[in-house]
Amino acid sequence: MGQDVDVLVVGAGPVGLTMAIALRRADLRVRIVDRAPGTNREPRADVLFPRAGEALAALGVGELIRTNAFEMRSARFFSDGRPLGRCTVGRLASRYPTAMTIEQNEIERLLAEELAGLGTRVEWRTTVMDVRPDTDHVSVSTRSPDGGTQTLTASWVVGCDGPRSTVRERLGIAYEGRPRRNMQVVQGNVVPTWPLTDEPGHGYFFLAPYRSIIAFPTPSGGYRVFCVRDDPDPTDGAAPTLEELRGLVAGASGIADLKLTLTEPVWLSRARFADRIAASLRRGRVLLAGDAAHSWAPIGGHGMNVGILGAHNLAWKLIAVHRGEASEALLDSYDAEQRRLARHVIRDMRMNVLEMLLPRWAHRLRAGVLRVSIPSEKFQRRSEWMMSDFGRHHRRSPLSWQRSRRGRLRAGDRLPDVRVLAGATALTPARPGGAGGPRDASVRAHELLGYDRWSVLVNAAHADAATLAQLRDACARAAAPMLVVPYSPAGRADGRLLGRPDDVVVVRPDGHVGLVARLDRIDLVRDYIATFLRGSARPRS
Repeated sequence: MGQDVDVLVVGAGPVGLTMAIALRRADLRVRIVDRAPGTNREPRADVLFPRAGEALAALGVGELIRTNAFEMRSARFFSDGRPLGRCTVGRLASRYPTAMTIEQNEIERLLAEELAGLGTRVEWRTTVMDVRPDTDHVSVSTRSPDGGTQTLTASWVVGCDGPRSTVRERLGIAYEGRPRRNMQVVQGNVVPTWPLTDEPGHGYFFLAPYRSIIAFPTPSGGYRVFCVRDDPDPTDGAAPTLEELRGLVAGASGIADLKLTLTEPVWLSRARFADRIAASLRRGRVLLAGDAAHSWAPIGGHGMNVGILGAHNLAWKLIAVHRGEASEALLDSYDAEQRRLARHVIRDMRMNVLEMLLPRWAHRLRAGVLRVSIPSEKFQRRSEWMMSDFGRHHRRSPLSWQRSRRGRLRAGDRLPDVRVLAGATALTPARPGGAGGPRDASVRAHELLGYDRWSVLVNAAHADAATLAQLRDACARAAAPMLVVPYSPAGRADGRLLGRPDDVVVVRPDGHVGLVARLDRIDLVRDYIATFLRGSARPRS
């Protein structure tokens, strides 16, 4: 039957808007609804880590966000008011090597405007009442702003409607997990008067027993102050006062004469959290993303980031299945990959030493360890890598085939964004001890990729014309678009990160490696294509 729309996205937060933009760029018919009266005015989440920056860039909105954000450059650490040291960032190989501070309401405004430019506007004050999946469509009952109801049909529905998701509840999918005990998060947007340096991109950590406070400047003015603390009165649900927030910061920082002034819009929040993951992220033609799929305490600030990465993971798969370019195994892989990612983030953030609520003796031990560790270049590099989300992988995904000798690059990994020589430059003979072609002709590896296709990377020095012809013939048999890309590493270190020179690396549209195999085993590339990319569409020439 003909549907009213290809995809209905429920929820117009950062995840829903990211999802809708990805689908519209592929020319799918998209509607996006939200029961809210308009774009959120509450700042809420306010940090995008490097991997989320790369994901947004792949969808064409990375620079839009970056030009409206502060890039985080450094942080100073204090324990009971005494300095522990300073960490700097920016070492990572990426177009987005640093985290960005930009508040959620501004992200939503920018993405909603971008989506409107693609021909789709958010339908505000529209409430989803019921969701009924069928074999070839989904029926969705909605209530419009004037109180009227209607039923529309969509080929697919993606629920991005938050932790109290109507879509998830109507499908009867359990939201498994438990609350965090003896922990609350107090936040506020303020302008501080203190004897510290105020500079965009440079923030502060203040550690104390049962307290962890982070303060970073925001592009809208002032600082976002984020305080993880104990919960002596779990029945207190009132928003914190400015004086309460001042007392928490002054006590942890040792700045007795600290003054705080509220910014506009006023943002003072007290919240308690649970760690939860939906029992399934797919029920036929309905899928869950963002907080509808998983939520946890905002330790480390990765909630919005993981939701955006989930949309980045799901959109290309949904596009391929909808077009008949791939089997529905791709959608099942989204469920497996995203649920595993959420579990790992929850586990890792429970071990985040900077935001643990520690008694005095353990807090003193932490301070001693950090005082020694923070000046270490190795410690700073490792911390930067962990917070970037670059190490988050899908190695256990059904889409990840490792068919080569064990090396640094594994199937399921994010392709490293190192410098390479591509195109005609990559095919020129290599100079002894170096790459073929001038250094300034290099590009980043992610520039060889495309969100609208699969990429097959081969080291040009090990791929003769016959091998390239066989690879292109194999890719032409896929229903999904695939491009063979010869490259040369710009340097030895870059080459090592991209695997062995005689490997062929098949890269998914989202930048994760699907297959690593020896270049003389092109039959494995054919098998991979036959397994996942035959679908029902005609093979591409």
